[in-house]
Amino acid sequence: MNSSARMEQLDVLRIQLGVFRQEHRDLDDAIHALQDTGKADMLTIKRLKKQKLSLKDRIAVLEDRIVPDITA
Repeated sequence: MNSSARMEQLDVLRIQLGVFRQEHRDLDDAIHALQDTGKADMLTIKRLKKQKLSLKDRIAVLEDRIVPDITA
């Protein structure tokens, strides 16, 4: 893979990472808003938290692809 293609791939990964981070923040805000109302459906909150955790895992994978661990 040439360096130009690698740079384009990294740009795409960075954009995707930004989108995932924003979705993670949005889910966090939604969870807090539901909890603050006092009328929160626990099943909905549980599902949102599960989605948030899944996004966190996907963010970690992307971060590893962008900045690989060099301690080998």
